[in-house]
Amino acid sequence: MGVIDIRVPDGLVAAQHLYAGEAGRAFIAGLPARVREFTERWDLTPDGGPMHGQAALVLPVLRGDGTPAVVKFQVLDEETEGEPVALRMWGGDGAVRLLDHDAATGTMLLERLDSRRMLSTMADTREAVLVIARLLARLTAGPAPEGMRRLADIAAEMLDALPDALKAVPDPAERALVERCGGAVREVMGEAGDRMLHWDLHFENVLASEREPWLAIDPKPLAGDPGFDLWPALNNAFAPEEVRWRFDAMTEVLGLDRERARAWTLGRVLQNALWEIEDGRPLDAEDLELARRLIGGEG
Repeated sequence: MGVIDIRVPDGLVAAQHLYAGEAGRAFIAGLPARVREFTERWDLTPDGGPMHGQAALVLPVLRGDGTPAVVKFQVLDEETEGEPVALRMWGGDGAVRLLDHDAATGTMLLERLDSRRMLSTMADTREAVLVIARLLARLTAGPAPEGMRRLADIAAEMLDALPDALKAVPDPAERALVERCGGAVREVMGEAGDRMLHWDLHFENVLASEREPWLAIDPKPLAGDPGFDLWPALNNAFAPEEVRWRFDAMTEVLGLDRERARAWTLGRVLQNALWEIEDGRPLDAEDLELARRLIGGEG
């Protein structure tokens, strides 16, 4: 197989140093050795240059029998530790197949999909939204296993953080809107649900494949209400005039109670707002408009 020498992409280095702190720096420093370790352990041959987002390095490989696959290297944290659990549970039904996994590092060997054909390449955004809705109907059909992060806990943490966060929002209209999102969560948090959620099913986390037209990748799973999974498809390729159509179409495909789904979608807006306030950034204008459109359509 020869010596494996992978240059860590500069963009991944910068993102990990910026967002992941000491854990990210340690991850970057150890990546070359980790690549060598797992290509040898799993009898893999690199089959193209590495790809990356902000959080992971994905290396195309060939298995010993010549089957194409990819290895995903990432920091092991509370979001990523649930990924192999969800992928095993789904077993390739609507999502990429997990072929092997190392629990100690979070490294995963995955079925290779067509990374050149993300759902974001589809010109018809309405059809793209329906693709996501159909995938979510499958992925959220079953209960999450014991030990999965729970939406109920996340909702409680958000409401605990809200009073202090509101003090940092100078604009009265924005402050009132964020407060209203909190009120919506407060109304439904007693029934936060137990379904397996993907949490991050946006257009670039859906790839084309040979065995199905489209499959989900990169879950950050939670146990909760499927309404909490709608926001990425409402926000992607954002078009204010499409918010209501997208919301109505997705709730119909998933068979969701519209008021509960609206409340949990506003919960996602609240979650994003709390992160932005914590980081000292202005609130996202598109998120605020999305919330206005949903609230404006009540009843």
